[in-house]
Amino acid sequence: MTYTTFFSGPSLQQSSEPVTIVDVMEIDTWPVDDRSESGAKDQLAPGLHPVVAIGDRSDARRPLQCTGVVVSINLSVLGTDTDRVEVDIADGKIIRQYVSNITAYSATSASAVETTPYVGQPVFVDDSSQLGAGTTLSMSPLNQDQDENPLAGHLWYCQDEIADGQVGGPRESSTFDMSLPAFPTLTEQVYCVKLTAAKREMA
Repeated sequence: MTYTTFFSGPSLQQSSEPVTIVDVMEIDTWPVDDRSESGAKDQLAPGLHPVVAIGDRSDARRPLQCTGVVVSINLSVLGTDTDRVEVDIADGKIIRQYVSNITAYSATSASAVETTPYVGQPVFVDDSSQLGAGTTLSMSPLNQDQDENPLAGHLWYCQDEIADGQVGGPRESSTFDMSLPAFPTLTEQVYCVKLTAAKREMA
């Protein structure tokens, strides 16, 4: 499945703490709107909560940029550069998010995928064109131009994915046991992601 709009809905938040909200301008977030390899990502709007990087995506130091999940936007008109966006950059927050299983690119196209995702697997803010317009995360440390992607976090347990977690769900007793199709099939689906500040703290 390919997602055309950013993640939304009350299931976004899987942990209430920690919280670190920063205000940024819309134009400084990516991959959003025309700030991606496709030039056609979804636009920020109230109720949409993508994971984004903050800064200049063409900067060689982009892997050290802040990443976080969009909480809200003070919207005037869709795509307005100076609209104020609230982003939660808290280290350790757990959220639901669309993630692509692409792990590598060759000549601007996906060349490998993850077929057995695991808890703790790194996920990255990826501006490559093979991600759907609503998906900002992949399992690839490099984008389609072989530029390093910022580390966003790690695949984690959702509330219904912990064994004997007392919350009924599809993996309540077998934890994280998904199996995905082999390449060339590309898969985008919802995972819980534990956000991290580890990479940017090296800056």
